[in-house]
Amino acid sequence: MLLYQRTLAKKVKVTGIGLHSGMKVSLTVNPADSDTGICFRRIDVPGSPIISAEALKVIATENATTIGEGKFLINTVEHLLAVFYGLGINNAYCEIDGPEIPIMDGSGASFVFVLKEGGVANLSKLKNFIVILSPIRVESDDRWAEFHPSSKLIIDSTIVFVHPLIKQQREVFEFSCENFINDICRARTFAMLKDVDNLKRRGLAKGGSLDNAIVVDDYDVINPDGLRFKNEFVKHKILDTLGDISLLGYEIAGKVVTYKSGHYLNNLLCRKLLENPNCYDIVSASSLAPETKISFGLPQVIHQVS
Repeated sequence: MLLYQRTLAKKVKVTGIGLHSGMKVSLTVNPADSDTGICFRRIDVPGSPIISAEALKVIATENATTIGEGKFLINTVEHLLAVFYGLGINNAYCEIDGPEIPIMDGSGASFVFVLKEGGVANLSKLKNFIVILSPIRVESDDRWAEFHPSSKLIIDSTIVFVHPLIKQQREVFEFSCENFINDICRARTFAMLKDVDNLKRRGLAKGGSLDNAIVVDDYDVINPDGLRFKNEFVKHKILDTLGDISLLGYEIAGKVVTYKSGHYLNNLLCRKLLENPNCYDIVSASSLAPETKISFGLPQVIHQVS
């Protein structure tokens, strides 16, 4: 991790289909000043406010993470947010002319390519970090998610599906930009063929296709090119988790452990953490413990920049 806050060197634009809305949408990502954070605005809706990417702005979690204020919604933000986190981009102003972030190929790879092509710029202000001090847990039936103290960000994810190809998969991901790009960002969203019609009847997955999702029938993957990774399913869950916990607004020194979790529990975990200020601390990069600085690749001596 780099020491200073980051933004884009120049604005970039992508156009694609919304996974659930099926609508063609264009997204423009603009550079932003220090301490802006990640924020969005619907340019297709008159009077749309600027919506900050925060855990408390999440208003729906059914098959995607939706942020919004009142009637102004931005759906399926998790993949883009994961890529911002993965590239260390803390500040960006995103303009979108529809209700949903384009799904692209169902992973974060297209966003990584476009943002890296545009370039990433360092700003003059130090980053802040959220440091997990005490364990915290949320659960629903047999599903659960936890934060634990750690000098680095680690995501330990387990998924369980009654399907002969997936079954139970576990992946432990230690965050770095390099690890994110090589191991996680290309993992695509997935769906069961038997569930697709039901999703569409509920107004979801209108834009879904083999071009932007892994689809499995009763026995195997039906995409002609197969899987990108043997355990692509759990890797995609880690991508989703990273995007969801990035809504805390800071880079994270802590371990996330999830079992059969999803967007709802991920957001519930973030909300519970924020409700328990004794369980975390917000610190400047200059105030991190030495072992945490080492794990984030930060120098031991930090000089303030005027």
